[in-house]
Amino acid sequence: MPDDQRLSSPEKRTRRAFLRGAGLAAGALAGGWREALLAQGTNVTGRETKVKDRLDLLDERSPQALEVIQLTTEPDVPSSHLYMEAQTFTMDSKRFVLHRSAGAHGGSKSDPQHQYLLCDIGNECALSPLATELGVTAASLSPDDRYCYYFVDETEVNGGRLTLKRVKLDGTGRETIAVVDSALPGTGFRPSEIYPLSTISSDGKRIAISCFLGDGNTEAPPWGLMVFDIRRASVSLIIHGPSWCNMHPQYCRSKHRQESHDILIQENHENITDARGNVTQLVGGAGADIHVIRDDGTNFRNLPWGRDGNEACQGHQCWHGRSGWAITSTGLRQRSEAQLIEGRAAPYAGHVGLKTPGGVRNDLSRDFPSPHFYHFGTDIQGKRIVSDAGPFDTRASIYLAELGEPGRDAARDWKYLLTPRSSCDKGAHIHPFLSPDDKMAFFDSDESGILQAYMVRGL
Repeated sequence: MPDDQRLSSPEKRTRRAFLRGAGLAAGALAGGWREALLAQGTNVTGRETKVKDRLDLLDERSPQALEVIQLTTEPDVPSSHLYMEAQTFTMDSKRFVLHRSAGAHGGSKSDPQHQYLLCDIGNECALSPLATELGVTAASLSPDDRYCYYFVDETEVNGGRLTLKRVKLDGTGRETIAVVDSALPGTGFRPSEIYPLSTISSDGKRIAISCFLGDGNTEAPPWGLMVFDIRRASVSLIIHGPSWCNMHPQYCRSKHRQESHDILIQENHENITDARGNVTQLVGGAGADIHVIRDDGTNFRNLPWGRDGNEACQGHQCWHGRSGWAITSTGLRQRSEAQLIEGRAAPYAGHVGLKTPGGVRNDLSRDFPSPHFYHFGTDIQGKRIVSDAGPFDTRASIYLAELGEPGRDAARDWKYLLTPRSSCDKGAHIHPFLSPDDKMAFFDSDESGILQAYMVRGL
């Protein structure tokens, strides 16, 4: 059940309200100089942006122990976290990557202000530039916590250059891994319109990213998924076609030898794309469906979601921790709900969604009354899930729940955290996610008038 009615004692709540009004809440509660500086907006990062305590974003329903920190505050430059499923955290949950002059869906490759920054939580959330080249995109942290991999997009339709680079997290040792400046091996396709998210395998050996493959003249042009072998500095195109315009590729986080090669991908049937890659219709009436493919292009499978005339995948999905189970958010036509449905891949049987023979489903949100969930993420062990919940406007809230056995248990102990007061316009979705150790949550909001990145502690 949701924790809507949870209230702190009047004495504690009055104290929080008093401290918030005094502007010294964190310092008084923790007795530390850093917390008092945060509450007063003091610059502790060495940058123009100032980390701020934001207890004002909490309300009477918020758990008493929560602390909200605004990580970015430049008044004229938007900043945000990367998309929920992006691999942005070190495994010790101490450092992560966000970006400035961008939204969660990416930045412009022609914007010189777009940068990836490393946030060091243990060092007062200090921000330091990590990748600042013009055209930088699609950052992913390696699972051994050594490198940030990213791409430099200098492509154009049927031309240009795409470069895969990496840099150590202290900013040293920057090197080029691979350059694509001709047709992909064994094809006549040149990549462009590079997807703003990459994904790296759990062993750190391969990185995948999707792209447009049109030549500027062909109607119903193809899109595809590239897989880079980091050690060999090679690239292969493992799947392509006109329906792959919004692929959201995600490597399975499992350490299992076979599952570690699986990539979750989204297929947008009946999208409308012109010869130069401009998408005017993202998906047709039956909706997208979700598949799993091995990173050598084999073992293409279905996930049992959507495309039955009632249920439709929203286009947000992720793996359930390190398991071989995945989670999607859905929308229902027959009643107004947006559910969180877990599933496991089954053999391909056509684009039949939830009617896939042998498909196994588990409604994680079945114990939440009238669910309306959209964007979400789990911790690396798959013990917890965080999600935004409707209505999808300034009233949208963030909830936290406990996860049980994949494929069987409903999410339980739903807990309301806060309402970020974001407009939830296309460029200002909340996009909550968890740190790998499940101790912190993160979200975006434009409540200040411009998109900024936030952190929640005390879960």
